[in-house]
Amino acid sequence: MPFTEETLDFMALNRVMDSREWFHQHHDEYERLVVAPLAELVEAVAPGMLKIDPSLVIVPRVGKSISRIWRDTRRGPGLPIYRDVMWFTLLRGKYLGYPSFWFEFSPRSLRWGCGWYQTEPETVAAARELILAGDSDWRAALAAFEAQRVFTLEDNRLKRTRYPDAPENLRAWLDQKSFCLIHEEKKLDALYSDSLPRRLVRDYRRIAPVYDFFLKALARSRLGE
Repeated sequence: MPFTEETLDFMALNRVMDSREWFHQHHDEYERLVVAPLAELVEAVAPGMLKIDPSLVIVPRVGKSISRIWRDTRRGPGLPIYRDVMWFTLLRGKYLGYPSFWFEFSPRSLRWGCGWYQTEPETVAAARELILAGDSDWRAALAAFEAQRVFTLEDNRLKRTRYPDAPENLRAWLDQKSFCLIHEEKKLDALYSDSLPRRLVRDYRRIAPVYDFFLKALARSRLGE
């Protein structure tokens, strides 16, 4: 079942109502309009993503590869109970520090990318070491990144550079506190397109060398543990 405008309408209304009672009364709509099409999208991208990394764990269920629409209120009792954002995350294992491929949608935008929500400092340090050493996987990652025009590097840079003598294209990476490549679209047309799975896999494939570099930096950081 494809996404429709009803999907986003439900997500927006559920966020406005922000009521467990209302959500449970409309749970069938949530499953039909939100979860089912998102699960289909995960299933559709799975074969292509496993070619990028056969070790990805892809389980098209809520709480696995698919996000929950409700928040953990223990982390912020004053926050709304429900979000109007849903996403999938594909990575080798949760809570193990791995980078991921992800896709997110809301009534405001579509976003997809690769990397971490928050990179561990040890992994950032290892990535900097590889960059400064001119590592071959880093060179392949940089070449792939600079050859494409889909993703940008999320701006998590230090306020003051530690590498003033480095070329700007390297300094943009060396000064990062966390690594994530992001593409964002305010127009939502792609959400309703049958070509969305193919487009996502194609875009993720463009930056596969960056993902490989992220994995190498993570592995290097763990050698020092």
